[in-house]
Amino acid sequence: MKKTASGTKRVLNHYSAWKYMVLLVTIVVLALSAIPTWYGEQPSIQIDYAQPSARLNDVLAMKNFLASQGISAQTISSQGRQQSLLFGSETQQTLAKTALDKVLSKDDNITFSYRSVAPKWLSKLGFEPIKLGLDLRGGVQFLLNVDVNKAFDEQRDALADDIRAELRQQHIRQVRVSSQPNQGVTVISHADSALDTVYTFVTQQYPGWNAVRRSNEISIAPTEQNKQTFQQSTLKQNLKIMRDRIAELGITEALVQRQGEHSIRIELPGVQDPAQAKKVIGATASLAFYEVVSDGSNHDTFTLADKLGRKVALARQPVLTGDHIINAQAGLDNMGMSEVNITLDHVGGETMGHFSATHIGKPMATVYREYKTNSRGETVRSERVISVATIQSQLGSQFRITGAGSSDEAQQLALLLRAGSLTAPITIVEERTIGASLGAENISNGFAALALGMGLTLTFMALWYRRLGWVANVALLANMVCLLGLIALLPGAVLTLPGIAGLVLTVGMAVDTNVLIFERIRDKLREGRSFAQAIDQGFSSAFATIWDANFTTMITAVVLYSIGNGPIQGFALTLGLGLMTSMFTGVFASRALVNLIWGRDTRRDVRV
Repeated sequence: MKKTASGTKRVLNHYSAWKYMVLLVTIVVLALSAIPTWYGEQPSIQIDYAQPSARLNDVLAMKNFLASQGISAQTISSQGRQQSLLFGSETQQTLAKTALDKVLSKDDNITFSYRSVAPKWLSKLGFEPIKLGLDLRGGVQFLLNVDVNKAFDEQRDALADDIRAELRQQHIRQVRVSSQPNQGVTVISHADSALDTVYTFVTQQYPGWNAVRRSNEISIAPTEQNKQTFQQSTLKQNLKIMRDRIAELGITEALVQRQGEHSIRIELPGVQDPAQAKKVIGATASLAFYEVVSDGSNHDTFTLADKLGRKVALARQPVLTGDHIINAQAGLDNMGMSEVNITLDHVGGETMGHFSATHIGKPMATVYREYKTNSRGETVRSERVISVATIQSQLGSQFRITGAGSSDEAQQLALLLRAGSLTAPITIVEERTIGASLGAENISNGFAALALGMGLTLTFMALWYRRLGWVANVALLANMVCLLGLIALLPGAVLTLPGIAGLVLTVGMAVDTNVLIFERIRDKLREGRSFAQAIDQGFSSAFATIWDANFTTMITAVVLYSIGNGPIQGFALTLGLGLMTSMFTGVFASRALVNLIWGRDTRRDVRV
């Protein structure tokens, strides 16, 4: 007992029952969260059938089909329209997906994923294994460069086209409107009324552009804020579209994030054949619908070639772009030719309905756009007419187009249209493939290093600090369990190879906490304090030092996570979480154990 300043007596080394309960519940929950990681995951394929009566939506039928392809699945289960296949390796998973792609209906959805093999009751409680990064699971990494300047040039060209359209509507002639790459728009005219019209139009309709008038010309350039806002929104939109495209591929554990000012990094864990992913990720395809005009039309026109090389004259302003497409499905028409069924949003449906109602009996062209890199390494836009159809009746939000090519090409076009067209062209500047065997080797080596470090640390603590050393060892094991459980609980947390290095470092930091405490206890015993007093004062005096050391290290971890990417973030994540769990187990959990075992021992001749 110890008397406080107020005269009341405080019991040394005693926790209230609720504190023990909080410690116990926290450790149990985190331990349950860590158990699925111990069991691990296996590659899986999830199939959502469009029709529940599909031929392969039966365990025996699927098993026989896979056996005929030389593929073995460990387990196959079917429930309603959903079927789950579990494989022993990524190789078998990839072979199975390739075989199923050839026989399943185009409306059936195949998801490429991993499934926990832990007891199902853990999954029902919401506990899942830790997600592994690219370096541990194997897969593909792409680094994409976003050509924001090219997208900005298109916005500038659209401004120039709008100025020309406004001048035509006002019946103003003899005005020269020109634009240059990486520059603004220049309007030249000797008529003041024409320049007044352009100046008023730009200042009212395009507030993000500065119009400067000089004698017989107007120079139009974007403001700095407009440039920055455009760059941010372009990258954000491209990130969203990339995530949508990867989701369409059925890859559920992909990482898509910005890197630097103009780059996007994509990691696809578990993907060993990057060909399809590369084809979809790097694609820039989109559609636009144009009015086909005759030679005598007063439209501002341009020409494009169709599939047979014939020139088609089109109105410069499109009727509708692919931005209004919200769904697209590939199919076959009555003649067995591929087609793509288009669904537009509300605004797009109204626009198409109004245009088609006023142009019945006239042709409309569907233009396919994509960006390509020329021989000089420059990104250029390629356009071609894939179909010209006569409007027979008013169109609505749903219609179909033909001429997309083969069935596979129509499927890919439909996928890209569903995910959205990129707001800026991209270029794949780096591609890295890590084999599944190398990922497994990284896991083995990483955890072998962790086990060796823990083994040596546990031995040292047991020999050097004797009885208290065993308390530290229990706290250290609890710390590792809590850390793994906490990583598994956090949404978006991914364990990487540098992350395993962070786990090894956490072992040392957790032991440092107990070393500081135990050395303070020894000092108090040398001063002649009783064991109970030494424990109480040892923990109290060491806490401030432990807090300061962990807080400063936490600042470093936060900075690393904020400005780093990929492996650096993986290390910073485990380092930061390890600091929290080492404080929890090294200070509070070990104190609880010491309290329960020796808390009221008043002897002075105790050896620790």
